[in-house]
Amino acid sequence: MSVYRYGSSPLLRAPRFSLHTLPPTLQWFGLILIAGAVGQLLMYWQIPAALFLGPMLVAIGFGVSGASIRMPRIAFQLGQGTVGALVAHSMSMAVLVTVVQSWYVMLFATVLIVLLSAVVGLALVRYAGISGSTAAWGTSPGAASAMVAMSEDYGADSRVVATMQYVRVVCVVTIGALVSRLIGVEGGGTQAHARDIAVEGLNLLSFALSLGVIVFGIFVAKRMPAGALMGPLLIGGALQLSGVLQITLPSWMLALAYGAIGSYVGLRFDRPTISYVWRRLPAMIAGSLLLIVLCALSAWLIAVMLGKDFLSVYLATSPGGLDAMAIIAIDTHSDVGFVLAMQTLRLIGVILTGAFFARQIIRLTTPKTAQAH
Repeated sequence: MSVYRYGSSPLLRAPRFSLHTLPPTLQWFGLILIAGAVGQLLMYWQIPAALFLGPMLVAIGFGVSGASIRMPRIAFQLGQGTVGALVAHSMSMAVLVTVVQSWYVMLFATVLIVLLSAVVGLALVRYAGISGSTAAWGTSPGAASAMVAMSEDYGADSRVVATMQYVRVVCVVTIGALVSRLIGVEGGGTQAHARDIAVEGLNLLSFALSLGVIVFGIFVAKRMPAGALMGPLLIGGALQLSGVLQITLPSWMLALAYGAIGSYVGLRFDRPTISYVWRRLPAMIAGSLLLIVLCALSAWLIAVMLGKDFLSVYLATSPGGLDAMAIIAIDTHSDVGFVLAMQTLRLIGVILTGAFFARQIIRLTTPKTAQAH
């Protein structure tokens, strides 16, 4: 597949001013300053996940405007690990009992959402001209980084897969925050949660041990999909439940973690990537919105079946990343354990069935593609 170059179309020409011309130090200063300001503004408006959503939207603007800086992957992983440790702090025996009691509903929801994503992928192949393998991995509702990595092993175009995945992440996070606001849930839960942890005892030993859990968890789970999140979550959760460790994380550390994750996702939307998929971008957005609507309808059905609040089930079934959904769940005082359990189960399901659905989509669409050519 050929790569579009600047100047190949009036719509795709490079802008007269590009952030690429500025020194990297100045780009970082501008990103940190503006992202922090927007995050605080969204928090003032009580938008859920403000400290994540603000930096992500600002970073998208920087990336599309030609910024040459990229958030280091280690910063992204440390941010995920911090969120994992924060979620581990919320783990309790009551949460585990709820998961055990609702396992059949979670399994049903996982199968349903995976099937819905396959249907959306099939539609993108037939009506948007995206190749079968690329559409299958691009619409898979798993961790974006894991789906991009796996897509390369199965011959898909990882650039398009990455764009599809992160376009959906932006849609899911934005709509998730709006849904939370419309339902009447106010932001600020994350800050309150951080203060609760500080009240438990913000001493150097607990803080150092919590940092150790994050770093060690990232290291031992680096080969696991979404391992940077799941490693600290599982290790920290086990230590928290056993009473060995009281996880301690200050609010400023959570703000840095959210900003790192949001900026990492946003900066991936550089101009060449957007130009490369420009003609298919409306179809990608439409596919993402369709999948979100279908998942929301599924959430309503599951909420009725379980008698749970709609927001928790909506976040649990949303086709976004574990880290993004965890941030919104914590910030809106939703059932974090339920959200993470269902998101994790779906991630495992996508990893196990992704290659199978990719082959089926290719098989179903090859005759039509061949006729078109």
